Amino acid sequence: MSRIIAFCYDSFMRGPEQACLIDWRRNLLSQVSGRVLEIGAGTGASLPLYPEQTDLELVLTEPDEDMMRLLEKAVAELPDSKITLLDCPAESLACDDESFDWVFVSLVCCTVVDLPGTLAEIWRVLKPGGHLLFLEHVAAEPGTRRRRWQDRLNFIWRRIAGNCHLNRETEAQIRQAGFEIESIMRESMRKAMPLARPTIRGVARKP
Repeated sequence: MSRIIAFCYDSFMRGPEQACLIDWRRNLLSQVSGRVLEIGAGTGASLPLYPEQTDLELVLTEPDEDMMRLLEKAVAELPDSKITLLDCPAESLACDDESFDWVFVSLVCCTVVDLPGTLAEIWRVLKPGGHLLFLEHVAAEPGTRRRRWQDRLNFIWRRIAGNCHLNRETEAQIRQAGFEIESIMRESMRKAMPLARPTIRGVARKP
């Protein structure tokens, strides 16, 4: 299943990427500098969107072997890049405490096994005053028809989509982890599957 998801992922996401995700990621990543950690970098969709800065040091994690092979290929095609690849899971980052200025997650919090554990690890590796950039599809508003269908189908969707959850309340989890949300936007992911369209994106700060 992992190999199938890796092989089909870019094709499956092409519509949403071109409709909105590329612009959303580029806008978020325009802020980064210094040491940056991207968790769950997948096939490397964000790589061309980072600002061209000589002082930017980028570390990418991807625990899935099949995704990692595609990511390695994408990184190899970049000239003179300061990029380190790690195969550690989000819940156990092979990174030093307080070693990053920025952490970026994009369509990752829906798939991790332990979201509170992942956010605790992000907190650990961020410097005081460091920032978490997030772009995630999330649960619809409680009581809505979309949310009811998300809850009904989540069990099945997780098993065919690499543990992707349709109904995670990621904003609340970020706040509960201790982060201060500095900015957040809620918008529909255009050309995505209807149950995965609600999204949040923004910036959270570690005090």
